[in-house]
Amino acid sequence: MAAHHINLLFICLYFSLSFIFTKQVQADNYIIHMDHSAMPKAFAGRQSWYLATLSSLSANLRANTISTIPTAELLYSYNHVIQGFSASLTLAQLEALKNSRGYVSSIRDKTVKLDTTYSFKFLGLSSDAGLWPASGFGKDVIIGLIDTGVWPESESFNDDGMNDVPLRWKGKCESGTQFNSSLCNKKLIGARSFNKGLIANNPSITISMNSPRDTAGHGTHTSSTAAGTYVGDASYFGYAQGTARGMAPGARVAMYKALWDEGSYTTDVIAAIDQAINDGVDVLSLSFGLDELKLYEDPIAIATFAAMEKNIFVSTSAGNEGPDLETLHNGTPWVLTVAAGTMDRSFGASLSLGTDGYVRGAALYPGNFSSIQYPIVFMDKCDETKELKKLVGMIIVCQDPGKEDSLNDQFSSIQVAGNVAGVFITNSTLLDIFTQSPFPFIFLEQKDGDIVVDYIKTNKNPKASIEFKTTFLGSKPSPTVTSYTSRGPSYSAPSVLKPDIMAPGDSILAAWPLNIGLARLNDDMLFSSFNLLSGTSMACPHVAGIAALLKGAHPDWSPSAIRSALMTTSDPIDNAGNPIEDIGTNLQPATPLAMGAGHINPNKALDPGIVYDATVQDYIDFLCGLNFTPQQIKTITGSSSNNCSNPSLDLNYPSFIAYFNDRNVKPDSNTVKEFQRTVTNVGEGSFIYKASLTAMKGVKVSVEPDTLVFKEINEKKSFKLSIEGPRQLDKTVSFGYLIWEDSQRKHVVRSPIVATSYKIDK
Repeated sequence: MAAHHINLLFICLYFSLSFIFTKQVQADNYIIHMDHSAMPKAFAGRQSWYLATLSSLSANLRANTISTIPTAELLYSYNHVIQGFSASLTLAQLEALKNSRGYVSSIRDKTVKLDTTYSFKFLGLSSDAGLWPASGFGKDVIIGLIDTGVWPESESFNDDGMNDVPLRWKGKCESGTQFNSSLCNKKLIGARSFNKGLIANNPSITISMNSPRDTAGHGTHTSSTAAGTYVGDASYFGYAQGTARGMAPGARVAMYKALWDEGSYTTDVIAAIDQAINDGVDVLSLSFGLDELKLYEDPIAIATFAAMEKNIFVSTSAGNEGPDLETLHNGTPWVLTVAAGTMDRSFGASLSLGTDGYVRGAALYPGNFSSIQYPIVFMDKCDETKELKKLVGMIIVCQDPGKEDSLNDQFSSIQVAGNVAGVFITNSTLLDIFTQSPFPFIFLEQKDGDIVVDYIKTNKNPKASIEFKTTFLGSKPSPTVTSYTSRGPSYSAPSVLKPDIMAPGDSILAAWPLNIGLARLNDDMLFSSFNLLSGTSMACPHVAGIAALLKGAHPDWSPSAIRSALMTTSDPIDNAGNPIEDIGTNLQPATPLAMGAGHINPNKALDPGIVYDATVQDYIDFLCGLNFTPQQIKTITGSSSNNCSNPSLDLNYPSFIAYFNDRNVKPDSNTVKEFQRTVTNVGEGSFIYKASLTAMKGVKVSVEPDTLVFKEINEKKSFKLSIEGPRQLDKTVSFGYLIWEDSQRKHVVRSPIVATSYKIDK
């Protein structure tokens, strides 16, 4: 018995030691932050220092008997996004590196997830007046996108009529698999790819398309949304037909492929951002993010800080994890965080009821459908395939009971049964996955469904026909907040109200690779050069393109001034004259935690009147106010000389959020939250602005002074906003607006205010 216990003990010890040894020799990717001031003068450059440091790690560990340890591998040497490099290291090598000269901190590599024609007209952009002609349609502004690559043959990247590439541009077009550098032109001026991190994380991987060519479609779609040129007769199989163009059709496009079919890692993403900064982009569009990370743990936040320092505007997607609160990513103070909204355009079909008129519904059936009339029958819940098969040659009408997966079950039953077409009566707002179907389906709202059912029940021989490929314009109310768009507050910076703004993100038509199938019809794959996609991934490049227009019109504006102009001129009211509604909360008025300041209004942003500007030091003061250690702040700023003499969480931001969530207080115990702001006059001439405040439930808001007098352009004025309320607010979210309006009624500058009892889960 004793021998048995000894054997078990030996086996357990053996496996424990084997596990520990495996962890010691198994390599992972790490982003390493270094202090450049510690580099010995003997080294000619940083990369040689990094290589020597890594070489010494492996040599020292082998000398200490760990003979099988792999060589530490340098992946990228970064020039802008951080002071440091990324490398493939074992745990033992990482621990040894922490004792090396100049080491500051390290972050383990993380995977990144994507947030995946008519919109220019919906946003009011016109060739005759406003932001388009004022900016030269974004002429010579360079938009960089970190994405899945590009399909250079798309007509959206046609460079007809464009002048030579700006001399300041330092980027290039890289050749690779099925991609020649000659595919770039005066529109698509750069294309690079980054996958060293991906390969190091998966040494046996085979990259299917090792070049900037897009094999997913996402990058082609986002880049053409931001800056695609004019393409006539664009459509998705007849839907959304017209002339497609991006937000800034005169801007240049530079693609940095760091998101791959095989996986996406932060080491590659920040290498792409680093290169984009070096190449000379003016705007960055990032339709992806990382969840629930501190700012000093988030490589994207760190890399975009460097971009902001270089005066590069960064547009990011909020994420697609709504409608719950605190689900957004990219809640970083120095980037713009974009939510997704709908447009007043929808796609569908018309169901004609004999000679009794017609109803309209949602549909995206890509095939050709006969215009003849078919018998139509109401089956209530269509879940019996056996019964449905008896009705071949008929249009089947089904009532969705509204239970979980009920629509999906009926949807499958009709496809299997082989009926002529299906009509679903449903109140579901999540129809995207059903409408793009290879089977002819149409989805009706309940009120229209009732008309159809009544027609069937009151006619002896009811017949109907369906006309697909119909585009409906002018629907009200619009825009609305999509249910999927991620909500604030920001996990990484809760004292800054996020998201910032809402832009079109639902059913966006943009360019698509011709070799990626979009729909299957009768076992045949259908292809198109344009596709409809939804997500905050689609909203983000809209704002990137509009920011490029503002950059073209106001080249001296900082990224924070552009952000302020976009936010304070956005619209909180829909096209029916009511507060914008939120699909995710059953069409209740949308709060700023869902839509930010409101829906983007490009032409108003051209002349915002006053802006809330922010300097690099303002962001450093904010980091100090978060009580980060000097090392954590240095990780973000890349500097060891950060001035923390004025720490403050009260960033000079064009929005306000106050927390009243102290649950351990006596009833009727009040507190006051104060915010200091400074605004800069960017309007030509002198102006007098008067403040007004919308009422907020549960709190009292005041502003002092309530009048600001500007005598000249670039003059600055300060004010204080106070929110008084109970230490524990009854409502989860109460919101209103601070509005500054000048006496000439030329400028209305609106900032959202949120008071919340929500408690951030740290």
